[in-house]
Amino acid sequence: MVHFHREKFVNRGGPDGGDGGRGGDVILEVRPTMNTLSVFRHQLKYIAQDGKNGGPNNMSGKSAENLVVYVPPGTIVINKETGKVLGDLVESGQQLLIARGGRGGRGNQHFATSRNQAPRTGEKGEPAEEFTIKLELKLIADVGLVGLPNAGKSSFLAAVTNANPKIADYPFTTLEAALGVAQIDEENSLVIADIPGLVEGAHKGVGLGFAFLKHVQRNRVLIHMIDGLAEDPLADYTQINNELALFDPKLGSKPQVVVINKIDLPDVKNRLPAIRASFKKAGIQVMTISALARTHVVDVLKKVQELLQQTPEPEPLGLETELPVYRPEENRYEFSIERIPEGWRVSGKGIERAAAMTLWEHEGSVRRFQHLMEKIGLDDALRDAGVEEGDTVFIADFELEWMD
Repeated sequence: MVHFHREKFVNRGGPDGGDGGRGGDVILEVRPTMNTLSVFRHQLKYIAQDGKNGGPNNMSGKSAENLVVYVPPGTIVINKETGKVLGDLVESGQQLLIARGGRGGRGNQHFATSRNQAPRTGEKGEPAEEFTIKLELKLIADVGLVGLPNAGKSSFLAAVTNANPKIADYPFTTLEAALGVAQIDEENSLVIADIPGLVEGAHKGVGLGFAFLKHVQRNRVLIHMIDGLAEDPLADYTQINNELALFDPKLGSKPQVVVINKIDLPDVKNRLPAIRASFKKAGIQVMTISALARTHVVDVLKKVQELLQQTPEPEPLGLETELPVYRPEENRYEFSIERIPEGWRVSGKGIERAAAMTLWEHEGSVRRFQHLMEKIGLDDALRDAGVEEGDTVFIADFELEWMD
């Protein structure tokens, strides 16, 4: 605020314009009760509040509250413009600062000097940071259920956990990855992710594609579910493993428990010896279950538990995800000049920021901006470029008339 103290019997009270409050930050925070990013389909832009204006008597405006946006555990945050990974949010309550709110502008109390005791100079608030980010979710689970569509993965998840996935006798019943917790005994439990069915070409995005393959990257052990009614179960097994390896070579080396499902059906019972023989010939150990009848499902969980004890924890991405996010210092007042049909365009983060913070209606603020142009060499650079009296100079959204 640009303001001068007014009080009865007090002449020339002096500048007492207060500072503006700081704008709110935008922060991502992990909320463990969330397990999808579907909320972001309905809202794509998040804007923190502005700080309050300064007042007279050197009163500073109130700073705005930070805007906290909740995300599920396992969310990877990527700067969409640069592709750089900003953070990997896995722990409950973990936060990541995405964009800082701008500091409040200074009131004219800060610009008084011995030579200018009544400054009509102030600042607007600093422009806020703005980023476009991409969020990817890789579910955090000990075990991933993989296999072709309709192999019985959702039925297995429902049999061993309290999860209620959609179950039906047609492919691609599961359209979203689901999580469930299986209790083996009083001390041991497993977090299991049901990954929607994969098909040939999934690593290229065919079917439900890599939208769900990425979830498997966090799993330490895989349960590979094979449909006992399939025409060639061994070929199905090979196909899924090929898709995993093509998407990420590390996925092909993850420990697997291979399970033949639907052994309660007469057709599967009759051909089970042949199926076992084909897998044995290929050097693959298999287990057999009926997810629907819950036959042998506990044996599968115990086998998975054994493999988990032998498998190390996944390595973290090694990212700095604590507040604040480090960003390298840039040259504050680096600028470029471009000749355009309407005049001259000056671009540069620092000079555009200074223009946005200038109170153009106050002569003192305008003079201060002119001094800045001289200090950083913008005046001389424009003259060297050929600017003439009366030309229009564009800086961000502002149009200035050049006067020499």
